[in-house]
Amino acid sequence: MKNFKSTLKVRYAETDQMGVVHHGNYAQYVELARCEWLEQFGISYKHMEANGIMLPVYEMAFKFIQPAFFDDEISIVTKLKKMPTFKIEFEYEIVRKTELLAEGSTTLIFVNSETRKPMRCPEFILKKINP
Repeated sequence: MKNFKSTLKVRYAETDQMGVVHHGNYAQYVELARCEWLEQFGISYKHMEANGIMLPVYEMAFKFIQPAFFDDEISIVTKLKKMPTFKIEFEYEIVRKTELLAEGSTTLIFVNSETRKPMRCPEFILKKINP
């Protein structure tokens, strides 16, 4: 399964009084990385939502190892944990150059936007991520 590396620069507004990236921003960082991971296969949230598929976050966890600071260039390596079923699970490594800053994971559930009930991963997604 294909990993994807996203890169971003820490903005001043993302830091706290200690000059450290506030932990709440990591959820946004992995959301960006997850969207870019899907986009490498030509899959977008916009397209999924237009086709009645929602993908809410069910679980999220982080382990913070070292702080990131304003103006750091950080990379988020996104890995698909296993082939999706009714859920899709990702693991993340957040690094500055070669320094591991944080590790994380998310589980998202495929939901039918009309019924608001869980559904299996759509076949078109499975075909794109596992040709």
